[in-house]
Amino acid sequence: MNRQLLEDSESRFVRYVEGLTSTIGYAGRAAPLRDYCVGLVAAEGRKSVEPMAAVTAPAGVSAQHQKLLHFVAESAWSDERMLAKVREMVVPAIEQHGPIKVWIIDDTSFPKQGSHSVGVHHQYCGQLGKQANCQVAVTLSIANHHASLPIAYRLYLPETWAKDAARRKKARIPEDIAFKTKPQIALEQIRAACAANVPRGVVLFDASYGVNSALRAGVSALALSYVAAIVPTVKVRAVSKRRALRRRMSAKELALSLPKHAWSTITWREGTNEQLRSRFARVQVHTAPIRRAAQRAEETLLIEWPEARPSPPSIGSLPWTRTSHSESWSMSPKCVGASSAITRSSSRKSGWGTMRGVAGRDSIIMAPCASRSMDS
Repeated sequence: MNRQLLEDSESRFVRYVEGLTSTIGYAGRAAPLRDYCVGLVAAEGRKSVEPMAAVTAPAGVSAQHQKLLHFVAESAWSDERMLAKVREMVVPAIEQHGPIKVWIIDDTSFPKQGSHSVGVHHQYCGQLGKQANCQVAVTLSIANHHASLPIAYRLYLPETWAKDAARRKKARIPEDIAFKTKPQIALEQIRAACAANVPRGVVLFDASYGVNSALRAGVSALALSYVAAIVPTVKVRAVSKRRALRRRMSAKELALSLPKHAWSTITWREGTNEQLRSRFARVQVHTAPIRRAAQRAEETLLIEWPEARPSPPSIGSLPWTRTSHSESWSMSPKCVGASSAITRSSSRKSGWGTMRGVAGRDSIIMAPCASRSMDS
């Protein structure tokens, strides 16, 4: 029975990869596409090209290594078309278990030792949980309770890189690549998903995106609901039925000013050892920019304050302020380990090869990851 299941899974994977070949143009790319996808799934440990070549062509590792490098770094095809094909094949399989519930904005980091990889900079590295030398890519994924699917993936180019003409020339960064903040990149990805008629869901983002009022306003302008973490220092004005607008204060000050009856203990699901519950207060507020607060739509501020704590948790521990309460979706629904395959495969090439390796070859990573959602 297990052997039959394995054979069925393999045949489904083959059909899936064959479906992607319609997006890559030249027929000679079909075999390298298949080998690269198989390598991403089958190679153990770090997904660099060397072990992927060994898995897919054990009798000719050196030649296969060069073929895979050329395929991912030099071959020209449309990532938009491939990712659209991935959505076309995978979303119906996910929706068999229920409609898409959420869109998840997040970023993924790649620790780096050197300074030549495009976009590498000393910045917050989520993988390490601290400031470090790394590259960062902004991602958009869609999910329901059954599975998640990354649908957009773009390298963040720090301003120091964007403004350094000599560095850009050496790295062969295209002239049309300009500096954009992570929230700006995220909003572009969300707009593109709306234009592509991706099934809509509530947009989730953490505090590094949630504090950006332009991003929140842009999401609202697209008629999307969102759940955004913010930091305690964000300025708000609570809306009162007796008074149109109360005084301006930080979210933390507002939490400390609330009466005891404003708090309720809520249980939201079963945890590993016990039910997950905490104490929450919900307040209607207007957020920054405060000078135009009366013109802005009301938002629901949900504040978590566990009863055992003497005050709401600081930003240094758990994020404690959100515009609404979310369920337990992962903020990083990635194919673990696969992302290194592209950055490492193009690391021997400077410039456009590396830039495409991180920012443009996302489709070749997303494809085998998405197949797991179908197979599950």
